[in-house]
Amino acid sequence: MLALSLETAKTVAIVVLLAFLAAGVVSAWVIKNVVAKLVTVALMAALALGVWTQRSNLVDCADKAKANVTSGVHKVNCTFFGTDVEIGV
Repeated sequence: MLALSLETAKTVAIVVLLAFLAAGVVSAWVIKNVVAKLVTVALMAALALGVWTQRSNLVDCADKAKANVTSGVHKVNCTFFGTDVEIGV
């Protein structure tokens, strides 16, 4: 069995404490970076999904604008993300 003196035990305890503190700081830094990346990816995915869902509205609006131009009407009202947009002269 390994016998430790009081001074050696105090020194080992301090070294272990400092090692745990360093590991905690490194872990917090890594976790912060990972979480920031995950939040960024989630935000970009949400924006991409929003634009993807609006594409059908844009296609419908373009078809409506083409039909109106051939019939002589030069203004078209469309919606994009719930906002009314007037297109035309």
